[in-house]
Amino acid sequence: MTHSMRTDTYSSYHHGDGGRRDSAARYALLPLRIFLGVTFIYAGLDKLTDSAFMKDAGAGSIGDMMRSVRDSSAIPALVDLSLKNPVGFGYAIAFGELAVGIGTLLGLLARLAALGGALISLSLWLTVSWASDPYYYGNDLAYLMAWIPLVLAGAPLLSMDAALRSRRRQRAGY
Repeated sequence: MTHSMRTDTYSSYHHGDGGRRDSAARYALLPLRIFLGVTFIYAGLDKLTDSAFMKDAGAGSIGDMMRSVRDSSAIPALVDLSLKNPVGFGYAIAFGELAVGIGTLLGLLARLAALGGALISLSLWLTVSWASDPYYYGNDLAYLMAWIPLVLAGAPLLSMDAALRSRRRQRAGY
């Protein structure tokens, strides 16, 4: 007697385009893309428009924040690097968040944008939110995990990447 492995674990409710579940699976990453894109755009703009944040010292400044987390971070050398020019670091983070957010929202170079988002989240987790106790109170780790599916899958639907891919296929005659 032979046994076969069943790979279709559900039946389609709606035939034609593969069913509702297939359709939902294709669009599953879209809400995550929208959330992360909007959030990172907002974070970047918030930093750029906050007059207190882009300063070397003072209440709410990037410099004071980095000095306050230095001794509790996982990698103090990373914080020391940012403290060489806190304002420049603040601008780098803000513009990085904007680029990541726009790329993710538009689905333009989506995997690269998601990798950028993951690296920003990783660096913030290892520095700013490392001392969160318990660890799950630090949101940077959750953001890092949220970026991983987009690094792996990109933006296959409703994206500039998909439109460009389709255009290349049409030109190639596929």
